[in-house]
Amino acid sequence: MPHPFIVMTGLSGAGKSVAIKVLEDLSYYALDNLPPRLIPDALRVCQQAGYEKVAFVIDVRSGPLFQDAMAVLADLEREGRRPHLLFFDAADEALIRRYSETRHRHPLEASGGVQPSIDEERRQLVQLRARADKVIDTTYLTVKDLRDTLHSLYGGGPSGMLVQVTSFGYKYGLPPGADLVFDVRYMENPFYIPELKPLSGSDEPVRRFVLDHPATQRFLGFVVPFLRTVMPEYEKEKKAHLGIAFGCTGGRHRSVTIADEVARRVKEFWPGEIAVEHRDRDRSDERT
Repeated sequence: MPHPFIVMTGLSGAGKSVAIKVLEDLSYYALDNLPPRLIPDALRVCQQAGYEKVAFVIDVRSGPLFQDAMAVLADLEREGRRPHLLFFDAADEALIRRYSETRHRHPLEASGGVQPSIDEERRQLVQLRARADKVIDTTYLTVKDLRDTLHSLYGGGPSGMLVQVTSFGYKYGLPPGADLVFDVRYMENPFYIPELKPLSGSDEPVRRFVLDHPATQRFLGFVVPFLRTVMPEYEKEKKAHLGIAFGCTGGRHRSVTIADEVARRVKEFWPGEIAVEHRDRDRSDERT
């Protein structure tokens, strides 16, 4: 069973409220805004009641009581009940935008507005972030992305970082959640082959055209070993979601084939979940 005892914390507005609902769907008994000193008692009561998986949220909403967090976690570890600490983070700009959209007050709201409150919250969370077993940065994650990430990590399947492989067209902009972006516009373009133009990179004639080209083989010979090297390092850094994007001009041919082929090869060595999205493949206007 992956991580039967989870403690969640992190920045206000970074996604904890979504996460607790997802974990409840994954059969965790969840308690929100728990004063840290109550964690040992709450854990004992839950276990006595037969709950095999529990998740508690602790954060700055508990005010002065939150100062006990590190000491309580240390006590639990000494007792052999070390929790899996899940930390939610996001860029300041994303947090400010979310507070503006929801019109919620920050729990540490100061006279200078949201930004000073975020700064103070970050200061209070420094030690917990360093102690975290997994950090999820939700700056560019949609609610669906966050749900998929949590299901990948805690859903009972192979535990690990969720890898999102995306094909896209540069003419429509970069995918905002991509961590690694590869430009494949230098590859020979099926768009200019009349019989291939109406097809997409998911169709076998286009796949063969792209994959049989020597430049493609050289690219795959570089990028797959590169990913085999760096992906475990990203996971060691507690990254929960890794976005890998491949772009051509319009996102219909070359990038689609490359994204599918890289995902297929990565699955041969990566134990976690790999999701593939073809963002611009099915746009109705002409593209290359």
